Amino acid sequence: MLTGRKLALTLAFTVLVALAFGVSCRGFFPKPVLQSIALQPPTPQIQFNETLNMQAYGTYDDGTRSLITSGVAWSSDNANVSIDTTTGVALGVSLGTATLTAAAQGLSGTASAIVYLGTITSLTVTPQKWTVSSANPVAATFVATATSNGAPQDVTTGATWTPSPAPALGAITCTNSGAPPETCTIDPSTTQGSYKITVTYPGTTLAPVVTVTIGP
Repeated sequence: MLTGRKLALTLAFTVLVALAFGVSCRGFFPKPVLQSIALQPPTPQIQFNETLNMQAYGTYDDGTRSLITSGVAWSSDNANVSIDTTTGVALGVSLGTATLTAAAQGLSGTASAIVYLGTITSLTVTPQKWTVSSANPVAATFVATATSNGAPQDVTTGATWTPSPAPALGAITCTNSGAPPETCTIDPSTTQGSYKITVTYPGTTLAPVVTVTIGP
């Protein structure tokens, strides 16, 4: 049985060993160093006048990945989205896009956000038909309009324009400069036939179609 003096010495020795072991462990296992930052979601869709909680995940030099819970500075490059600089709560201010950035420890990550219109009751595209000759390259412009709460809204820039099927030769491509309208172009080598351009928009299953006919 340990006497009071021996017990005290034993306890003191145990504490010293534990402290030394702790220092040794910290020496052998240094704190992981942040290597990169990724945002979740990477392509956030934020409903107009609604909020979305953004998160920043860090990848470290020891291969681990975890949520960064402090020391993150958030920003938005466009007034379409406002974001709390410390919490990462994003608000859809107006229809359109914005790049969101999270910065920490000298590194940063970005996400491409879009503010979309909610409670859509109809989605239309104008014009609905496009008939062309394949002899020369040709382009046409289109506008997408959504009805929300009884009011029409231009949602061209927030919509996705998908040509199909893929032609055997050539291509049909649709691009947007950040403002309406959407410009679609047919390459002169595109195979004659019937195609379509399907228009989709976040928050609704409605998908109007432009009928494309390429003749001789």
